[in-house]
Amino acid sequence: MSVAEDIFNQIKKAETIIIHRHQRPDPDAFGSQCGLAAVIRCAFPTKHVYQVGENVHGLAWIAQEQQISDEAYQNALVIVTDTANQPRIDDQRYKKGKLLIKIDHHPNEDPYGDVCWVDVNASSCSEMVVDLVNQIPQLQLTADAARMLYAGIIGDTGRFMYDATTPRTMRIAAQLMEYDFDQTAVNRKLDDISLPVARLSAYVYENLQITDHQAAYIVLTRQALEKFALKDAGTSPIVPLPGKIIGVKCWTIIVQQKDGTFRLRIRSKGPVINELAKKYQGGGHPLASGAVIEQESQIPTYIQELDEIAKNYVGEIDE
Repeated sequence: MSVAEDIFNQIKKAETIIIHRHQRPDPDAFGSQCGLAAVIRCAFPTKHVYQVGENVHGLAWIAQEQQISDEAYQNALVIVTDTANQPRIDDQRYKKGKLLIKIDHHPNEDPYGDVCWVDVNASSCSEMVVDLVNQIPQLQLTADAARMLYAGIIGDTGRFMYDATTPRTMRIAAQLMEYDFDQTAVNRKLDDISLPVARLSAYVYENLQITDHQAAYIVLTRQALEKFALKDAGTSPIVPLPGKIIGVKCWTIIVQQKDGTFRLRIRSKGPVINELAKKYQGGGHPLASGAVIEQESQIPTYIQELDEIAKNYVGEIDE
């Protein structure tokens, strides 16, 4: 029996299915979670299917999360999508169900769950959900599920620009585009930025620091974010910006949190950066990771380590 068949059998047996995703969600977290929920509701309209977690204003156009009681978890099947490790799961009640399934495309550093399906070659968890549908004849997509899953793929591939994009990704995206939803509207929605983010983008380019070996970084303090009337979630659109600069190999957006810690959004065009992220309470993909620095005094050491990674990289970067 394949892992896809095992997952489907567990879905078929359960009367209540509760789907979680990671904290600080991105389009793939919402797309895979809520797209999977839509697929299950279509196949099993009498089952109780919930998507839970904090609602995020900027992603409300993809889907809305639901509020449920603790009692709903009794004998429930819980599925967690797009979440590499358990501390990042939004809503820690995921442990209260009868059975737990992990569906993810990050390196499997924390193989939690009674059933664990991890495909690090998938561009996104949304791609994996479509793969699940394609493997199971009893499942089918709807136009709304296709819209959400397409948004997830577009989000995690940077509109097919990132190296995780494969021929399979393009075939699955084409499959989703056969459904009746406005792909152009989804693309525009993911590309839109607010005026405060536009002004923050200018600030990033004006204040970006680039090391001797082409590692870039910027520290966004609470004061800087307040100046632009933005919170941490509002910084996600500016994460790719340093990578647009010719010659930059890897970069980090360092964002101060309310508690004084610093969130690291780490990206790369070639050097592997997820091992560095692990040193700072984080992890992720080889070219896209996240981490946390507890004290501002640690930042110079982190930058030195990022610069060393850039220095030792022997591959080709745009010139």
